[in-house]
Amino acid sequence: MSSEQNIQQCGLTQTVTKMPPQTNWITRDRAHIWHPYTQMKTADAPIAIVAGKGAELYDETGKVYIDAVASWWTNIHGHAHPYMAEKLAEQARKLEHVIFAGFTHPSAIELAERLLPLLPAGQSKVFFSDNGSTAVEVGIKMAIQYFYNQGIARKKIIAFDLAYHGDTFGTMSVGGDLSFYHAFQDFLYQVERIPTPIPGQEAACLQALEAHLQKGDVAAFVFEPLVLGAGGMLMYPPDVLDQLMALCKKHGALCIADEVMTGFGRTGKLFATLHCQEKPDIIALSKGLTGGMLPMALTTCTEAVYQAFYSDDKMKALFHGHSFTGNPLGCAVALASLDLLLAEETQRNIQRIVQRQADFMAKIKGHPLLEDCRQTGTILALEFKTDKQSGYFNNLRDRLYRFFLQRGLILRPLGNVVYVLPPYCITDPQLDQVYGAIEAALMGI
Repeated sequence: MSSEQNIQQCGLTQTVTKMPPQTNWITRDRAHIWHPYTQMKTADAPIAIVAGKGAELYDETGKVYIDAVASWWTNIHGHAHPYMAEKLAEQARKLEHVIFAGFTHPSAIELAERLLPLLPAGQSKVFFSDNGSTAVEVGIKMAIQYFYNQGIARKKIIAFDLAYHGDTFGTMSVGGDLSFYHAFQDFLYQVERIPTPIPGQEAACLQALEAHLQKGDVAAFVFEPLVLGAGGMLMYPPDVLDQLMALCKKHGALCIADEVMTGFGRTGKLFATLHCQEKPDIIALSKGLTGGMLPMALTTCTEAVYQAFYSDDKMKALFHGHSFTGNPLGCAVALASLDLLLAEETQRNIQRIVQRQADFMAKIKGHPLLEDCRQTGTILALEFKTDKQSGYFNNLRDRLYRFFLQRGLILRPLGNVVYVLPPYCITDPQLDQVYGAIEAALMGI
């Protein structure tokens, strides 16, 4: 049976069972739970979500929310997808987990075999982990040890000055905006930063990278390809990234592509680095990997990187792992997500969203309340004008967030930057609702 037939057999119609209101949920939540990226003392009470279907989420009162940010950029096929749920249950009935050191299983093998040919040319091996931060961290460890194992003195890491790569200590170190990390700055390792190649800074970025590379001690350049997510959905073109990667290859440094957010169709192609002629040596993947159903991450690399660890010397092994490395349930839903992603319907939906986003940007571009509009693939970002400094902590964020929630939309601004990054199943009427709310905000929030 083909993947398309299998998807159809499982059905694409989702049913929603709404649970009765539990008015003490928020009290119980506040009594016991510490939420991420939240100042718990001043934050609004969380919204209790009890069910989901497609691009919609339902709270305990039955109110509907359009999830226009794909639940932190993870959910690419819609909530509670029946095909993915069936594949998860099918795997759970056979094998829920097995230690991945010294053992393997069919779902992990199939996932590696199916995914590698879809990536930019040259990717040869897959290393499993559990989240995007760790996927990047593994990539950095691979790069540093790649040179160490060969007795080559290269330890320096290069990153963009406005980058975000995660919240582990290694990825905090390569993050550009250290506003989140003041308490930990003395514990982070030194990283050389170069200007982010947003319009007007391309030449300065290239010059800064080459100046560092000429010293001969750079192990790797780590970057978010084409779109810097948490930094404010900042965007730059593929030709600039090609030039940056070409410089690294000229000087013998490795290229680490953090495709945690940009992977699996977000930029209009399956992976952002497929827009480029040059290819990365290492790629970090998570978020859309499992369609948002389970936590899982991968770090892939070229055969040349792998061979630096392949040795009779046990001390040259990559000493990294997790209890749930290669988890069969995560692999099963990742395979199901790939089936859905590669289906003609999803590919048409991606191109439909790309066009809808472009059309809406053209409609509102030049609005007096907008500093900038930018789009890459299915990602649209609108930077609102403000008398405060642009950035994550801009106070306009809370007003915009509440404005959209009241209208049944989950749009979680990055400071004064509102972005639309929806699941691929979002309908045109739902997009119209999103765009209408943004236009209402532009009338004067």
